[in-house]
Amino acid sequence: MSAKKRALQILIFLLVMFLTFYALFSGRDLGEIIRAAAKMSPWYLIPAVGLALFYVCAEGFMIWYLLNAMRDRKNSLWRCFQYSFIGFFYSGITPSATGGQPVQLYYMNKDGNRVSDSTVVLMTVAVVYKFVLVVLGFGILIFWHDPLRDNLKHYFPLYILGLTLNVILVILILGVMLFPKVIFRAAKFFEGIFIRLRIWKPSAKREEKLNGFIESYAQAVTWLGKHKGRLAGVIFITFLQRSSLFVLTWMVYLGFGMHGADALTVILLQASVYIAVDMLPLPGAQGITELMYQAVFAKVFTQAYLIPSMMVSRGLNFYFLLIVSLGVVLINRFVLDRRRT
Repeated sequence: MSAKKRALQILIFLLVMFLTFYALFSGRDLGEIIRAAAKMSPWYLIPAVGLALFYVCAEGFMIWYLLNAMRDRKNSLWRCFQYSFIGFFYSGITPSATGGQPVQLYYMNKDGNRVSDSTVVLMTVAVVYKFVLVVLGFGILIFWHDPLRDNLKHYFPLYILGLTLNVILVILILGVMLFPKVIFRAAKFFEGIFIRLRIWKPSAKREEKLNGFIESYAQAVTWLGKHKGRLAGVIFITFLQRSSLFVLTWMVYLGFGMHGADALTVILLQASVYIAVDMLPLPGAQGITELMYQAVFAKVFTQAYLIPSMMVSRGLNFYFLLIVSLGVVLINRFVLDRRRT
């Protein structure tokens, strides 16, 4: 990614963040909100921070779990945690979280991992992530339909849209993974466009490399199909990963000393917010996430703690992780990369 493109993405992200905060806090007593947020019990804040960090580290564990099983070359768990934080940062500043995996793939390849193996691992983590979200989404829709409609109100169609988009993406990723020829045809199609635009020149060597990649990719997918136990393990860990952010909001609820709502209600409402906004083309789903949170949790938190709870919950599960991830990105960019050169 060029420096100009990266700077533009960060600028758009900051602009969306400014407009979000302005819309949320305009006309409100910010000092009062901050004082209310500061009242959260540290006995619940610390577990909430741990759940946020677990969310990112769980992805790193799954990358390590799959990647090391494919080849004799071993990656450290700490390095795979870094891949996950790097992916979180670039996903957070790009629309629909599209920027994370290409940068992860770059660093994994730079560390000596085969592109085909890394691609299959990242696609497996992505499709399982979406698959678990789809299963949770349909489960909530079927078994919790009436409370869902009652609490989401005019955001209910957005929930259906988010669930539908996730289903479509799961089908597309599975299609690409199970039919490697689709990748080859797509690559040849784009190669033809680049050649006609005179961006690339015709090259037999490029086609040879592409054929080699497709062959390796097919082998990696075949390996994955023969190791269903590993795949089941990834599904289980992904379920825990997804649930961690939903439980985080329950920690915030308890931390403010709230009573009346049960754990399942708070957790499912937070899950419904994530499902609704997960695929929206906004950096970090900013703006709509905060607005929907206010509407959905209006009956759960008292008026005095609605905005403070959102600040803590959203602050931990997104902005805090984004800052930590930025630190990991900067260390890799200016410290680790220079040591290798």
